[in-house]
Amino acid sequence: MEKRFRKVVVGGTFDRLHLGHKALLRKAFEVGKYVYIGLTSNEMIRNKPYAEKILPYEVRLKDLLKFLDVNGYSNYRIIKIHNAIGFAGEMKSLEAIVVSEETYKGALVVNKARAERGLKPLEIVVIPIIKSHVGPKISSSLIRAGLIDPFGRPLQWKQNSPKDV
Repeated sequence: MEKRFRKVVVGGTFDRLHLGHKALLRKAFEVGKYVYIGLTSNEMIRNKPYAEKILPYEVRLKDLLKFLDVNGYSNYRIIKIHNAIGFAGEMKSLEAIVVSEETYKGALVVNKARAERGLKPLEIVVIPIIKSHVGPKISSSLIRAGLIDPFGRPLQWKQNSPKDV
């Protein structure tokens, strides 16, 4: 199948890879021949919810590499990013950015930065938010809070389980 774009970008913290992250990455590889993945630095995540529970960059990188390997993806490059725009604001050869409905505004910020540098805007490819069993979406914040697992299933309190009776 012919890919729509030569080079696409996708970015995130990719903490505790969940179904939403995987859908985002799969879409990037579905539409792009070569995928640039921006992975947020440890410094960039300090103000996120439950930041103290976010896995270190090296662990998130290892988990991301494992996912890419298991799925047979090879045409990619992972680049550490230190701000919301990262390298997408200056890399001339990029053609598209893959985001979720929730991060769509970030793509607009990237395109504004590109326009300020005289670069063509990226085509924005949007995937729907993956729903959770306990809320409107699966998110790393809910996983870090101990409310859901990476598949969006609620985590049960063990103290009342039948095994303890």
